[in-house]
Amino acid sequence: MNRSFRSLLVTGLALLLLAAGCAAKPAGAPQVARNERAAMPAAAPTQAPAATAAPAMPAEIGSAAASSNLPDEAQRKIILTASLQLVVQETDKTVDRIRSLVSADGGYVVSANIWRDGETIRGNLQVRVPADKIDPFLADVKKLAVRVEREETGGQDVTEEYVDLQARLTNLQAAEKELRELMTSVRQKGGKAEDIMAVYNELVNVRGQIEQIQGRMQYIDRLSAMATVNLDLSEQMAAPIGQPGWQPGQTVRQALNALVQTGKFGVDVLIWVAFYLVPLLIVPVAVIVGVWLLARRRRLRRKLGGS
Repeated sequence: MNRSFRSLLVTGLALLLLAAGCAAKPAGAPQVARNERAAMPAAAPTQAPAATAAPAMPAEIGSAAASSNLPDEAQRKIILTASLQLVVQETDKTVDRIRSLVSADGGYVVSANIWRDGETIRGNLQVRVPADKIDPFLADVKKLAVRVEREETGGQDVTEEYVDLQARLTNLQAAEKELRELMTSVRQKGGKAEDIMAVYNELVNVRGQIEQIQGRMQYIDRLSAMATVNLDLSEQMAAPIGQPGWQPGQTVRQALNALVQTGKFGVDVLIWVAFYLVPLLIVPVAVIVGVWLLARRRRLRRKLGGS
C-alpha cells in the first residue's frame, strides 16, 4: 500500500470516527426498513452540504448547536391528539356525517367500528385531519351530538428531537460525501480490492443511518401535519311514551311474594322462640315460680297457724 493511499485511508477512518456519534438511534424511533443495496449507492443526496475539505462536525456538537436554536412556534413539530365521547340521536347517520366532515377538511378515516349494544347502536372512530383544522373540526362534530360526555385534547412536542435528527442527518451526509470522494480516489489510484470494499462497507453503513433518520423525520412530519381524533359514540335512550298501565298480574305476584315473606318471618320467629328463647328463659322462670310457690306456701301456713 503506497504512502498516498495510506494517507487517504487514514483521513477516511478519522472522518468515520468523527461521525460515529451519528450512529446512535433516537430514543423511541421506530424501525425504518433499509433499501436493498445490490450495487454501490448512488450519488450523494441533493440536500447534502457544499463540498468542504474540513471533516464533518460530530453529531453531539451539531445536535447541541441545533437544539440551542429551536424553531419558532409556527415551525414547531407538535403531534396533536383529541378524544370525544358523544351521545347522539342515531349512531349510523352521525357516523356518515362525520365521514363527510373529515373528507371536507382533507382528512381520512383510520378505523371505524359500529356495533349493537342491547337496544342501542354504538360506534368508535379514529380519524386524522389537518392539524390546523382540528379546532373547527371538533366544533362541527360536537354540533352533531345531543351532549358531550367527555372531551380531551393534548399534544406531544417533538421539535427538539426533529432538530437533533436534522443535525445528525447533516453530519452523516457530509460523511457520506467524504467517503464517496475517498472511494473515487482509491479507485483512481488502483487500490486493492479489500481496501475498496472496506470503504464501500463504511459507505453502506452511513447510507443506512441516513435512510433511518430520514424515515423517522418523515414519520414525525406526517404525525405533526395530521391531528389524530378518537370518537366514541352512543345513542340516547328513547324515553317511554306515557306511564305503564295497570298490571294486575304483577300486583298479584307482589302480594304473594309479600305473603310468603311474612310467613317465612313468622316461622323464623317461632323457631327462635322454641329453640332459643324458651331454653334460655326456662331456668330463671323456674326459679321465679319456685320462689313464688314457696312464699305462697309460707303465707298459707301463717294463716292456718293464726286461725
